[in-house]
This record gives sequence, C-alpha cells and structure tokens, in this order.
Amino acid sequence: MKFGDNLQNLRKSKKMSQEKLAEKVDVSRQSISKWERGESYPTMNNIMTLCEIFHCNINELVQENLTDINSLDEEIKMSVVKFKAEKQKKMKGISKAIYVTARIGKITIVLSVIILAVLLLLLPIVANGIKITENNISFFGENYKYEIDEKNVIVTEEKTGKSTSIYVDTDSDLQEYYNSRSKTFLVVSAEIVGICLIAFLGITFIILRNIEKLFINIHNEDTPFTLENVKYIRKIAMFLIIAIITPTVCGVLFQAFAEIDMNVGIELMDLILVLIIFSMAYIFEYGYELQLDSRGKMYGNENE
Repeated sequence: MKFGDNLQNLRKSKKMSQEKLAEKVDVSRQSISKWERGESYPTMNNIMTLCEIFHCNINELVQENLTDINSLDEEIKMSVVKFKAEKQKKMKGISKAIYVTARIGKITIVLSVIILAVLLLLLPIVANGIKITENNISFFGENYKYEIDEKNVIVTEEKTGKSTSIYVDTDSDLQEYYNSRSKTFLVVSAEIVGICLIAFLGITFIILRNIEKLFINIHNEDTPFTLENVKYIRKIAMFLIIAIITPTVCGVLFQAFAEIDMNVGIELMDLILVLIIFSMAYIFEYGYELQLDSRGKMYGNENE
C-alpha cells in the first residue's frame, strides 16, 4: 500500500475530513485529495506535520505494508497505551468532571469580582453612613456592639444578639491601631486590600481556564501527550508562582502603607507544589516525544 492509501486510512481512522486535515496542515483541500490519489506528494515539512497530527513516525506513514490503522495497533500492542472500555469511561468521566468544575470556578470568580468591584465603589459611600464610637457601631440606623479580642474582631447585632467573628492575622494591637487612624485612612486601606484580592482572583481565573482547556483535550484527544497540553501545564505552573507571590507582595505593600504587621511570607510547601507542576510539564513533553515512535493511544474502540 502506498503513501496515499496510508494517509487516507489514517485520516478516516481519526474521523477527519479532507477539509479539516487541510486546515491543520495549512494546505488546500485539493492538495490532500491529490496526496491520497497519489498524484502529488507533500514536502518534508508537511510530512512532519502529518506525523504530528496522526501521532506516527515517517516510516509508518510511507511504508508499503500499512493496511489498516487498527491492525497496526495490534501488531505493536506492547508499545500502545490502551484502556479497556470501563477504564476509558472512568478516565473520560474524571476529565469531564475536572474541566466542568474549572468552568464553574471561572464563573464563580467572575461573579465574585463583579460583586467585589461594586463593593469597592460603594465603600466610600457606605463609610459615610457608619458611625463608630467606643465598642459601638451605627450602620445606617442599625446598632452593633464590637469588641477586639487579640486577633478577632467580634461584632454583635444589638437587636438579635447574633455575633460574627472576623479573624485578622496580625501581631499588631487592633484596638490601638483603630483608635489612632482616621476613617478615611481605614477606607483607603480596605480599598487596597480589595484591589489585591481582585488581582488574586484574576490570576486564579487564568489558572482555572488553563485547567479547563487541558482536561477538555485529555477528554477528547487520543492522548494527553501533546504540545498544546504541555503549554497549558506550563502556564498553570507559571501562574501558580504568580498566585503565590502576589499575596506576599501585596502584603508587604499594605504593611508599608498601613503600618500593620500582616505576617506575610512564602511557605516551602507552595514552592514544592510549583516544582511538581513544572515536573509534570516536562513529563508530558517527554511523553509526546515517545509517542511519536510508538503511536501510543489512550483511547481505543469501546470494545477493545
């Protein structure tokens, strides 16, 4: 069997039209048709692109005895990664659950950012409606009692007696700090904290977006070992580093502005987590190189 027949069998095994393959190779549909009919042959660059698309090496693409992609899989069975039907279903289910969860997380973050942005815009107005005296807060006619216990601010509604405790991770004396600061200063400080929180949520959104794309590909593709997936994993690792650094940087800036100790710092376990993610990126890249020789597949037919 010649190159054209091999190409046609590979394309059909992927359930790919000539138009779709032409788009991936960046040639015309007529060129694909001529290649399959044996009227012309692709350039070496195009052959390498075809090998990448079909996860095969050049010999498998051009050799005379490639009759059917499924029979070839049986011949090199020891070098092919296949899941049984029940394992395929489980893997696809897990992949779908992860990318759906990431998508829900993205939506939640968008809504949170919108709400937080509105609150920051309204904060100066709301602050004007708050009157604070010793151990008493008046908020637009509603009265609350408050007390500061080490690192906790305990607010109690006067009518219902319901209490809410707010933990503040600081070594500073909160009561003394509040008494020595103006309301305007406290509002500006709260605005800075809100802006930093929005920035952190934005970084988290980008991480979730790349997780979503990664696991959509793993759910849909023959193998997770693709250069596109490697790119997503590296982006996840990169933005995890930014997510770890951002609270520390914001905390240091806030400490300098507000003159309050926030106990900021980077934990060793966070750095280890990023190292693991980067290691996964290199593993996926190495797996991609290996599969070019083995034409490994993660998903086979449902009956295999």
